[in-house]
Amino acid sequence: MKKPSGQGLKSLGNPQIIKPQKQLGQHWLRQKNVINKIINAGNLEKTDLVIEIGPGLGDLTKELAQKSGKVIAIEKDLNLVPDLKNNLQGFKNIEIVVGDALKTSFENFKDYKVIANLPYYAATHIIRRFLELANKPELMVLMVQKEVGQRICSQPPNMTLLAVSVQIYADAKIVDYVSKQAFWPKPKIDSAIIRLGPRNPELKFDKILFFKIVRAGFSQPRKQLINNLASGLGLPKSQIKDWLLKNKLRLDTRAESLSLENWLGLAKTFAS
Repeated sequence: MKKPSGQGLKSLGNPQIIKPQKQLGQHWLRQKNVINKIINAGNLEKTDLVIEIGPGLGDLTKELAQKSGKVIAIEKDLNLVPDLKNNLQGFKNIEIVVGDALKTSFENFKDYKVIANLPYYAATHIIRRFLELANKPELMVLMVQKEVGQRICSQPPNMTLLAVSVQIYADAKIVDYVSKQAFWPKPKIDSAIIRLGPRNPELKFDKILFFKIVRAGFSQPRKQLINNLASGLGLPKSQIKDWLLKNKLRLDTRAESLSLENWLGLAKTFAS
């Protein structure tokens, strides 16, 4: 594919130059082979409803529309909407919604998938918002920064707070890594395609207590878990010691070494 040049990209609908807005994290995916990887990871069927966040110029949107029943594309940048609509002419199964994905209501949707090249600055917030909905998506296939994808999909002994926060709701895996050369304008770092599938069965847990414990545990990652939990929960070390031993955890362990099952065990056996 011929690389765009200059400071902007010519709209297909009129001669004006479209300039990406840095503050909105706009890096448009332009390589067809990468778009195909995203589509394939989505396991799309003609009956699927797909929500796309940040359609940009509509390259991914077109492919989603060809493979699914309906696409709802949510675009925050008002300046892009006229060209986006023009680029998607002829597709009767695409609905363009002007709005912010962090403020848009999704409560009335059911049996839907989220497939998107997420804006970097809001990726983790968007992911968590969808995962905490009562009507969670059936599947999420997302393009995120490479480091963010690795953190989300990490496993012991390299767990992160973000990994626990996502994996408590979904099975997470990296589909593939994507070079920064696949985007325009070119970002400073590479990206990753991640797939967040449903947990089967869905885990049952006390959300408030669980995250209170996890946040305390990761409050100072370089410190031992016993110290973080004692200070974060305001409990004596002797009580934390007994609690850890009850869960068959070493007293010198750190939060990054705990599995999701370890955290669930701590929440289940917690008694202040």
